[in-house]
Amino acid sequence: MFLMHKILSRLLFPVPLSLEFVLVGLFLLWFTRRQRAGKALVTCGTLLLLGFSNVFISNALLRPLEHRFPPLDVHSVAGAPAVGFIAVLGGSGDDDPDVPITSHVSPDLMVRLIEGVRLEREIPGSKLILSGGHDSVEGMASVAESLGVSATDIRKLAEPRDTEEESKQIAPIVGSRRFILVTSASHMPRAMGLFKVRGQQPIAAPTDYLTPRRRLELDDFFPDGYKLLKSQIAVYEYLGQAWETLRGKI
Repeated sequence: MFLMHKILSRLLFPVPLSLEFVLVGLFLLWFTRRQRAGKALVTCGTLLLLGFSNVFISNALLRPLEHRFPPLDVHSVAGAPAVGFIAVLGGSGDDDPDVPITSHVSPDLMVRLIEGVRLEREIPGSKLILSGGHDSVEGMASVAESLGVSATDIRKLAEPRDTEEESKQIAPIVGSRRFILVTSASHMPRAMGLFKVRGQQPIAAPTDYLTPRRRLELDDFFPDGYKLLKSQIAVYEYLGQAWETLRGKI
């Protein structure tokens, strides 16, 4: 079920979905007499690809997710005895020995980790919980230690495959106490839902914002892969929220 869910969701990502329309349309144009349907599908696929790689559409999709929770004011929790853990949710990583440890984790995961380390420094006595796959956890731990975090202040959870499993494995560590939850701003709504449904008390600390308000530049008016990536992240989160809602998990 886990693998099937992953495969099906990726077929609905912006690029695969657009190409599905285009490829089916091309098949109809080349091998059947259904020319009108073929042209319609190719046109639809092309417009989808252009739309998803447009700055206004990608931002419109992603911004509501990123601004569901405000950035954490560390002064509101610093010194609170009930806040002893900072959980940094995982992502992709690798253990390539030919690159520095800062390249062992993906860019979004690096931003999450830096935010976790910053908060650990700001809140005396707090400890980091690093979760996710083995490579990403080991990569995060190595970077955190190189930035001055003591190994004794790091708890590593290398078994979780997704956010639901992370919530299950973090639960016995934090118990009923409040803790800070660090993840990408777009992922925070789904993460908070999954943690809260288990009766946990996470304090949202969103980071890795991809849609900051700024003045438009010339490059913003041209389609590119970065805007496609933002659309993909948004679609992934909306699909994830729909899936967890259907399963009654959030």
